[in-house]
Amino acid sequence: MDQALRVKPDPSDPRLTRRVTGVDHTGAPVETSVTVERPLTLYLNGQEIVTMMTILDRPEDLALGYLLNQGMLKPDAVVTAVEYDEDLGVVVVRTPERTDFEEKLRKKTLTSGCAQGTAFGDLMEGFAQVRLPRAELRTSWLYRLLHRINTLPSLYLEAGAIHGCALCRQDQPIVYMEDVGRHNAVDKIAGWMFRNREAPGDKIFYTTGRLTSEMVIKTVRMGIPILVSRSGFTAWGVELAREAGLTLVGRCKGKRFVALSGQERIVFDADLSYVPEESAKHWRKTSAEAMAAGDEA
Repeated sequence: MDQALRVKPDPSDPRLTRRVTGVDHTGAPVETSVTVERPLTLYLNGQEIVTMMTILDRPEDLALGYLLNQGMLKPDAVVTAVEYDEDLGVVVVRTPERTDFEEKLRKKTLTSGCAQGTAFGDLMEGFAQVRLPRAELRTSWLYRLLHRINTLPSLYLEAGAIHGCALCRQDQPIVYMEDVGRHNAVDKIAGWMFRNREAPGDKIFYTTGRLTSEMVIKTVRMGIPILVSRSGFTAWGVELAREAGLTLVGRCKGKRFVALSGQERIVFDADLSYVPEESAKHWRKTSAEAMAAGDEA
């Protein structure tokens, strides 16, 4: 199933979850797993950039991806070192040239999301200049891809309170990362792509989060032509996707999905009579489907 998967979550990693006790709705004692988040302070050379709350499984990728998606590193930038100090909770990205982002750091935008992120500078910087490559999305790939992602080992299934993102090619996930905020999961994949010089043109980006303006902007900046989610859309996210020519596919559950931008890339080659409905255990706990399913969800 995950033969081509190069990075995936490790729910058994004791650093990522913790067992805690409490009571349930009947007053009975319970023990459950919860996700552990920790602060990570990012420096670019000698300048402090931001402190992020993260599960801290891939701090180097997160640091690089954050700087790339903020426009503080260019895709062709030379990075001489990425130094992570676990005891201090600090990661330092070093480049040969002097950097100064005081002006950009003064322009701060709080982004939407369950664990809110912060974007510095002009959110739309360089967006209009991006030209996404031609690509196709076969529905047969999409359905196999969704099934494979849903059956991957997952911190979400272990402890909840987590978002997942995947970098995919055709019907295969290549990299799957999770974090308390979807922006962190996206940035970790961007950092991994930078370190491994992974070309974006033939990729599909999958997220469990909503298709917001932030998700669209980051996907376009990464040069990926197709963005897929099990969740819904925001109006500005759709508008920006149409402006950039990004294929935007949401509400993916079982055999159902809705595409609101870039439909010309979609090839409807799947026989829907052979596509199974999604198991309720993979639905978000607050979704209407999960609530209707009751205990099964």
